[in-house]
Amino acid sequence: METAVIKTGGKQYVVSKGLMLNIEKLPGDLKEGDKVVFEEVLMVDNGLDTTIGDPIIKGAKVSATILELGKAKKIDVVKYKAKSRYYKRRGHRQPFVKVQIDSIS
Repeated sequence: METAVIKTGGKQYVVSKGLMLNIEKLPGDLKEGDKVVFEEVLMVDNGLDTTIGDPIIKGAKVSATILELGKAKKIDVVKYKAKSRYYKRRGHRQPFVKVQIDSIS
């Protein structure tokens, strides 16, 4: 099975064909069903030999299809200082893109 390590959204992901994963929101006006190409490929392993980039592999691409655009579960951000009547509470929902890996080349 062919696997690769891609970099997107400040994070690195180990991917293989058919894998579904949630990544950080991608720039641009995207919608469900669009094709996306990740060109920052750090490593490719096809089972026989491994290619490691310096820092990326030139010409290597990982293509994927967008399955869903959404927001993650809400997290609470609380700021509190004892004995000073200071209390702030905010929430945050991180946007994400759910993709399915189509091919590694």
